[in-house]
Amino acid sequence: MRREDGRQAFCENFNVSRETLARLDAFESHLRQWTKTINLVSRQSLDDLWHRHFIDSAQIYDLAGTGVDHWVDIGTGGGFPGIVVATMAAEKHPNRRFSLVESNLRKAAFLRTVARELKLSVKIIANRIENIDPLDADIISARATAPLKLLLKYAAQHLRPSGRALFLKGASFRRELWEALESWTFKSDEYTSITDGAAVVLSLGDIRRV
Repeated sequence: MRREDGRQAFCENFNVSRETLARLDAFESHLRQWTKTINLVSRQSLDDLWHRHFIDSAQIYDLAGTGVDHWVDIGTGGGFPGIVVATMAAEKHPNRRFSLVESNLRKAAFLRTVARELKLSVKIIANRIENIDPLDADIISARATAPLKLLLKYAAQHLRPSGRALFLKGASFRRELWEALESWTFKSDEYTSITDGAAVVLSLGDIRRV
């Protein structure tokens, strides 16, 4: 999809202000510049950034619902979904806090630069999620980070009892669910991805080890 078409599709799917769109344009510019030296996204996906990465990330924002104070994103990498949802929150929920966990120091430096330039309420944690003290999150999200059974371990460690996990998963999500149920119990809702009909967003709550 051409860049202009992807950006237009984003505007059609998500009701955001000109200021938010300008912030996302600035994020795109930083991403393209830094990707010349750091592997933030695949070179093949650069031409399809808005559809493949921006829209894919933004679709989880409304699934978080209301009453969210602290949002934790695991393995943020090039900023997905963490920077995208934090940018949307700057307009829609300006008091919402975000913690973006990324163990790669160069990627963490990129995220700090973007957060500063976009003036986002974001804390970058350059560490592995399993080595961090509980973050007491209302929402924990992840995209292309780890198998579901491992993500559930992180969620159980860092979510508040009433919190929910939002995980973007590909076509093999059903197998991952069955494998996870061998060790975990949880309540699950599935939302078909708007960027890939075979993929889903899993919304999980009441996560407990069996």
